[in-house]
Amino acid sequence: MELTVYNIKGEDTGRKVQLDDAIYGIEPNEHVMYLAVRQYLANQRQGTHKSKERSEIAGSTRKLFRQKGTGGARRGDIKSPLLRGGGRVFGPKPRDYSFKLNKKVKVLARKSALSSKIADEAIMVLEDFTFDAIKTKQMIKVLDTFNVNGKRNLFVFAEPNQNVILSARNIQRTEVALARNLNTYDILKAKKIFLTESAIQPIGEVLNREF
Repeated sequence: MELTVYNIKGEDTGRKVQLDDAIYGIEPNEHVMYLAVRQYLANQRQGTHKSKERSEIAGSTRKLFRQKGTGGARRGDIKSPLLRGGGRVFGPKPRDYSFKLNKKVKVLARKSALSSKIADEAIMVLEDFTFDAIKTKQMIKVLDTFNVNGKRNLFVFAEPNQNVILSARNIQRTEVALARNLNTYDILKAKKIFLTESAIQPIGEVLNREF
C-alpha cells in the first residue's frame, strides 16, 4: 500500500511511502478495539471516590425512638441512613478499575484501528517538519491548509518536537503523539491522522515486535 507524501503547505512532494499491509491493511477486529479502548479509559480512572458508611459517622449510638408505635420507619441512632447526615448505604469505596489485556490483543487493536482509518482515508503522510519558534498561528495555518481546523486531529512524530507540541497545545481537538506511544483510543478518536515520514518506521517496529 502506497501513500503520497505531502508537505505542510499541502503540496505533493512527488514521493510515496510504502505502508506495511500487515499493519495498515488487515480486517479490523472491532471487539479487540473495544477492549483496548475500555482498558485505556478504565486506567484513567483514579478510583478515589469514598463515602462514609454508618459505622464511620461520628455520633451517639443511643436509639432515638422506640421500635414500634411511632407510625414511621424503624430506625436506631442518629447515624441511620434514613436520617439527614447519616451514613450512606452501599456507598462507593476506593478501588482499582484497571484490568489486564494481553500484549498481542493490544497490538491487534492498534493494527485494526490504523487499518480502519486507512479504509476511511483518514490518514495522511507529511514530510518531517518543525517550527523555528513556538507559534500557535503556524499550527493553525497548517490545519487550515488541509481544511481540518476545528476537527479532531492527531500528529504523529518519531521524536519529541517541542516547538510543534507547544504550538498545538492551545488548539482544541488537536493533539501531538509519539509513534512509540500511539494507542488505540487516540487513533480512533481522531478524525484525521497526520503521520510524519520518520514516524512510520518506529510504528512498524513496535507493532511487528515478537512477543
